[in-house]
Amino acid sequence: MTPSPEECAREVLDVVPLVMRAIRAEMRSHRTPDLSVPQFRALLFLRRTPGASLSQVADHLGLTPPSASKLVDGLVARGLLARQDSQADRRRVVLTVTAAGEAILDSALESTQARLAETLARLDGDSRAAVVSAMRALRTLFRAGER
Repeated sequence: MTPSPEECAREVLDVVPLVMRAIRAEMRSHRTPDLSVPQFRALLFLRRTPGASLSQVADHLGLTPPSASKLVDGLVARGLLARQDSQADRRRVVLTVTAAGEAILDSALESTQARLAETLARLDGDSRAAVVSAMRALRTLFRAGER
């Protein structure tokens, strides 16, 4: 029997937080000790959203703009982020992850992916294929909703 949209929604709401908790724990275990979790999350957000503004970082982290500015200042001072004035809007600052910031993220992501692969290896091939198919469907669905 085909699951209803409500049953599908219940499953997503039940499982996604469990998966995210495992991913976050693994990512945190591979960040440098002097990098706070909010700083790490800011780097990840800016990697996924190149050229994002300070207000977008604040929104993503649930911080006030002054708090996000202080956090970003620390990342810029450490050479993990670059701050440039926007050519389109001089009141706007564009933030990008530097090579040093990318290296930190790459290391954490590689080890997290390896750990996640170890966990997923416990599934049989058909189940892994179902996971991949479901993730691709969700990506398509939710990316369309971003527009």
